Amino acid sequence: MGRVVVYLQIAVVAFALAGCGGGSKTHQLLSGTITPAPASAIAATHSIFVATTRAPAADHAEVFSRARSPDLSLAKVEVSVPASHKLGATERPKRGVRDPAKYFTATSVTGYDEKAFAQALRSDIKKRGGRAIVFIHGYNTKFDDAVYRMTQLVHDAGYDGTPILFTWASGGRVTDYVYDSNSAHAARDQLEATLRLVSHAGAKRVDILAHSMGNWVTMEALRQLAITDDRDLDGRLGDVLLASPDIDVDVFKTQMQRYGKPDKPFIVLLSADDRALRISGLIAGNRPRVGDYGDAAELAELGVTVVNVSDVASGDRLNHSKFADNPVLVKLLGERLRAGDTIASETELADRIGNLTTGIGHAVTSAANIIITTPLRVVTVAVGG
Repeated sequence: MGRVVVYLQIAVVAFALAGCGGGSKTHQLLSGTITPAPASAIAATHSIFVATTRAPAADHAEVFSRARSPDLSLAKVEVSVPASHKLGATERPKRGVRDPAKYFTATSVTGYDEKAFAQALRSDIKKRGGRAIVFIHGYNTKFDDAVYRMTQLVHDAGYDGTPILFTWASGGRVTDYVYDSNSAHAARDQLEATLRLVSHAGAKRVDILAHSMGNWVTMEALRQLAITDDRDLDGRLGDVLLASPDIDVDVFKTQMQRYGKPDKPFIVLLSADDRALRISGLIAGNRPRVGDYGDAAELAELGVTVVNVSDVASGDRLNHSKFADNPVLVKLLGERLRAGDTIASETELADRIGNLTTGIGHAVTSAANIIITTPLRVVTVAVGG
């Protein structure tokens, strides 16, 4: 009887959360016509390369669907960002409205076969100095959500390398947790192939940013690279940033043990107030997730740097996307990516975090701390206040 009550509680919470998005948001990336906008109303246009295990959508305006495909589809999406954009936000078009002066707007989608995609990717990576980042989204994410999120991250972080979105076949509904978990399992080989493709396209440095359930796909792909004695992509692997990992702690330990301690510590962003991971842990038999785990020192011993952002405010009521929607954290992300390997220690990282608070103190509602834990020491950085 107790288990039935727990499942009913999860269902109630899930449907309540599902209702938060409202009915005004359309998932048709290319629906309707685009309202003309002057150049002054556009902050920037970003080219987002896409590798996906989603099947093409029956509605061409959606481009890719929730259904799985055994094949990897490849594309590039051009997305404009309005000059009125606020740091940390993703201004989404409402149904039937595509106004680049107000919203993130996808202006075109180009499909490729593997050869053409590799050529286009190689050209872009060369133009951008050999840097590339692969972003792997999390649970409950439709194709357009993934495209807009990556665009917002690249724009707000000031990232000037080549952005590649790896989007697996998430159902895009809160009630699809088991479907999404299985889709993540099915996508790991194709993520491994995508990382190799980016590496072979001339990238001198490949950074990885994963969120939520996307961390499981990422860790499995890295584990598979390690099994084939290519765990660092022939020396090209840069930062691996794991934001709010929706991975059972014991599973993460086995993944890290098989991978081995990284030459450059992976960076884990966790938060004790992550409500989405609390629900995930409940579904998984009340098992702790990496993204809200209380023992940072234990995680650090695996070869990661733990950044605890529990005190930092979020624009997300679930506190699950702080890395992207908090202005301090998204700027910190950009700082980390731009710095590459020039940050020599956690103390220097702490200094840089402190500097970032200048001019963006509105990112937190009161004094807060970011706590950085490594196997050697713990550093607390005050922000806001």
